[in-house]
Amino acid sequence: MQTEFAFSLPRGYVDGGGQVHREGVMRLATALDEITPLSDPRVQANEAYLVVLLLARVITRLGALPAVTPAVIEGLFSADMAYLQEFYRRINAWEGEGGQVVCPQCGHAFEVESPG
Repeated sequence: MQTEFAFSLPRGYVDGGGQVHREGVMRLATALDEITPLSDPRVQANEAYLVVLLLARVITRLGALPAVTPAVIEGLFSADMAYLQEFYRRINAWEGEGGQVVCPQCGHAFEVESPG
């Protein structure tokens, strides 16, 4: 089972020295990753901050940065933040079980996925 997924940010994180970091790796989230940030005072004060803490937990590498911290996530451009949120949803979605169905009118068979 694959648990880590490479990504490339649309714009990239610009560090203090002006270096742009675009290539990264995100791992699958655990239940603990989603639960732990809920008790953080920053999330209790502003629910939108949850995504910052969650992404900082599951992004294991971003360019040459030594660590991906909440401060790094805060510094992302909005296009990169939106990209990472969608990437997180995509890799963590349950895919369900697919199957073959047949159209009752034309008899054409095709594959479908169950909603996850």
